[in-house]
Amino acid sequence: MIFAAAFGGSAAALLPRVAERFAAESFPLRVRVVLAGSAVAAVLAAKVGPSPLLPGYLLAAVLGLLLAVIDLRCLRLPDPLVAALAMTAAGPLLLVRPERAGPALLAAGVVLAAYLVVALLPGRGLGLGDVKLAGALALILGFTGWPVVFTGLLFAHLIGAATAVVRRRTFAFGPALLVGALLALTAA
Repeated sequence: MIFAAAFGGSAAALLPRVAERFAAESFPLRVRVVLAGSAVAAVLAAKVGPSPLLPGYLLAAVLGLLLAVIDLRCLRLPDPLVAALAMTAAGPLLLVRPERAGPALLAAGVVLAAYLVVALLPGRGLGLGDVKLAGALALILGFTGWPVVFTGLLFAHLIGAATAVVRRRTFAFGPALLVGALLALTAA
């Protein structure tokens, strides 16, 4: 767990430079980003334990943190990073649990379709980046089962609702999706 936390913190320290490439903005290194990377990696290591899935989850966590930093800064979720997140976590899951590929793909498809419908409704409730991220996270959580997918979405919307009440304007929903997925995965 200590090594995972060190990995998460070290990788998070590099995120501002990578984020600048995707967002065309300057990102100062913040201690909060490094601490968040360490904490997420430690939580995942404690939950997953010594498993062949841990490296994929840790890399996905770093990509998730990068997506959160970019989304918070400029309300964008770059497609290449969302795709990398899905492949980084789903690849090892597919190798370890191939029998769960069908339900995971179904979960991703259902969530992607539902979020796309919401995004196309008037009022700009969701961006297409949020739709793609929700589908990618549903794919990852789908390997664990439908209850985990629903729990992740529930947590994400509770976090999003609390943020909407406080902010009362457009806000980045990607971080809520990512935290909801992490909470669901660790609660499973």
